[in-house]
Amino acid sequence: MSILIKNVNVITMNKNKDIIEDGVVVVEDNLIVDVGDRSLISKYLDSEIIDGEDGILIPGMVNAHTHASMVVFRSLGDDVSDRLQKYIFPLEKNLVDKQLVYAGAKYAVAEMLLGGVTTFADMYYFEDEVAKAVQEAGMRAVLGETVVNFPAPDSNEPYGGLEYSKWFVEKWKESELITPAIAPHAPYTNSEESLKKVLEISEKYDVPILMHVAEMKYEFEEYVKKYDMTPTAYLDSIGMLNKRLIGAHFIHVTDEDLKILKMREVGISHNVGANSKGGKGTAPAVEMYKYGLKIGLGTDGAMSGNTLDIMTQMALVGKVHKLVNEDRTLFPASEILEMATMGGARALSMDAEIGSIEIGKKADLVIVETKSINMQPVYDYYSVLVYSANPSNVDTVMVNGKILVKNKSIKSLDMSDVTYQLREIKEKIQNFNV
Repeated sequence: MSILIKNVNVITMNKNKDIIEDGVVVVEDNLIVDVGDRSLISKYLDSEIIDGEDGILIPGMVNAHTHASMVVFRSLGDDVSDRLQKYIFPLEKNLVDKQLVYAGAKYAVAEMLLGGVTTFADMYYFEDEVAKAVQEAGMRAVLGETVVNFPAPDSNEPYGGLEYSKWFVEKWKESELITPAIAPHAPYTNSEESLKKVLEISEKYDVPILMHVAEMKYEFEEYVKKYDMTPTAYLDSIGMLNKRLIGAHFIHVTDEDLKILKMREVGISHNVGANSKGGKGTAPAVEMYKYGLKIGLGTDGAMSGNTLDIMTQMALVGKVHKLVNEDRTLFPASEILEMATMGGARALSMDAEIGSIEIGKKADLVIVETKSINMQPVYDYYSVLVYSANPSNVDTVMVNGKILVKNKSIKSLDMSDVTYQLREIKEKIQNFNV
């Protein structure tokens, strides 16, 4: 049976950014099969009906960079200097195990779905546990096992993530919703040899590479001093930059770097919330967008940005870049919503399947209700979505043709169980001193 969504204002995010007021979208199995006005209703009389009640229907949002299971550490060390080395790595070394990763991933997946995120890219440890949580929830994800130059929670040896990744990719390669990947943490935590091994695995299995790039000022300075190249140029010199790579941050980049990223078709996750909270700088996202780079939005881990929803990021993108550039005309709301949907899909090289509401694409859809007091009046749908809406306005979420959130309640996970597991882990964390 088909599902017909009616009485919605359809923000298609197609090439022309068409908007269909009082529109109709029809789903069969996992695909969008029709998009149009109310005249479609008579054509699909046997469909299951979803009444959007004058809400806004958008493509599912894409979170292009997360460490989902780190949600268990949210609100820890928010104002600690050198947080990565002094706080995060010690916490992970002593506390991260399969149970923590699985429970944290389930909680994170629930948060993202309730905020209208239908696809996310993740890099962490024990990524097989994240995959299990994603599969249970019915979400879509690109999942990469972390590779670092020191013993990690899931490996007693440096670069143990390389062998784990081979096993992980082979296990999940045929999954409908999960795209396995490999995730070297960063250039400065990987040798040239390990990065070339990452590239070999990516090419052999045709899977994405997830990596932090040009995030830190000291990283930029170190590579210029050591190699007389920026981190971006260095990665290009060893063959790492290609369309399979999804790089997070790219804060410290030159104009020449942007040309390289364009030429190599690299995916980019702009993580404005985590970047600004960490005082790391402002990525040249305006230039990236204007230059036609494959730029989407990400939250980073919930320990870095404290949230996993993309709606929060959208408002920050507009405000931060208008402020930094002292120009309120930059990043119209339609461009920001594009980055949250089609932009993220392009960054993950999934734009042929998701990112817009068009016939033949996967049925990853979100209804944002307009009844709440913060949503009225509606003069500009894009502006309302970017600057007025928040995750509490997400009413219905569909992934791959299945309804996972209805009436603002998640249907595919038992939230009481998920919350109970998180509380157990919280007690364990509270008893640990960094």
